[in-house]
Amino acid sequence: MNVLKQVIGIDVAMGELVCNFSLLTDELKIKLNSCEVFKNKPTGFVKLLKWAEKHKTAEGEILFVMEATGVYHEKLAHWLHGQSRKVAIVLPNKISNYSKTLDVKTVTDKTAAEAIARFGLERHLETWLPPKQLFREIKQLTREREQIVAERVVIKNQLHAEKVQAFPNKNSIKRLNSRLRLLNKQEAEIKTEIRQLINQDQKVKQDVANMTSIPGVGELTAAIVLAETNGFELIKNKRQLASYAGFDVKEKQSGISVKGKPKISKKGNRYLRKAVHLPALSAVKHCEQYKNTYARLVGRHGIKMKALVAVQRKILELMYILYKTETVFDPDYEEKRKAPQNIAGPFESSLS
Repeated sequence: MNVLKQVIGIDVAMGELVCNFSLLTDELKIKLNSCEVFKNKPTGFVKLLKWAEKHKTAEGEILFVMEATGVYHEKLAHWLHGQSRKVAIVLPNKISNYSKTLDVKTVTDKTAAEAIARFGLERHLETWLPPKQLFREIKQLTREREQIVAERVVIKNQLHAEKVQAFPNKNSIKRLNSRLRLLNKQEAEIKTEIRQLINQDQKVKQDVANMTSIPGVGELTAAIVLAETNGFELIKNKRQLASYAGFDVKEKQSGISVKGKPKISKKGNRYLRKAVHLPALSAVKHCEQYKNTYARLVGRHGIKMKALVAVQRKILELMYILYKTETVFDPDYEEKRKAPQNIAGPFESSLS
């Protein structure tokens, strides 16, 4: 029996790692060899690796597959990468959907680890790479700012409710205003820190400058997109980027009786979708290119939000193109692209 692939599926929790070691043979049969539980801390990581080496066959390398469970998987993923091990991180919804196809009636941590191992054996998974330190720090700051903005919205609503009631409490209003000023100050500090990080790297600084040449796209939007994609590290094309952000279209149609309306999946990075929302609103107001696109789409189906989402996707894809080509936004690009097609060469003229 030859081994084609060997995978350790890891169900990650806050305090423990439930691991399943499985093999795929040359007869395309899956063998579930062993299951073990380790602590989710450095001493547990060392024991996990020793256990993996004990069960490893000589034929190939072990792939460690785990779910992206909040932040609990990050320490293990970084540690394994530091030990030069192959790691794959999968979105939880993919594992959940895959588990439903298995004949499993009882769901436990053990069966979850087994499902992850099976998934890793059956699918071709991209090897995970840790984010660059710069993008990791920017990502931490942009997500902290996101929490501050959400908290500020709550406080503003509380402040409004307090002011309009029959007998407002002056001390409550004072405290709410104080918290509001603190949040504004903290947001300003975060923006300054993000700008300083961007200016530290000339390449990133130029990339941000290129992307902010798009109408509506500011420094913060560019920083979020770069941080959430790790500088488009594993993005191979625009379609993959749209899928990662959750802008890919989901459609349900079967026979003549079932015909659902196409809509975006939203099964992706919500921070990317949110980052391009305000830029899209600005672009359809101040950029003729996006204004025309928006008007054409609204005229076709009459749904403004659907048209706006299409503009959001176009802006995100254009940011990717400008990053890869190291160019700036050209509002006359479409006209220039179409111009040569209107000029007939000698061969075309002879056919007319």
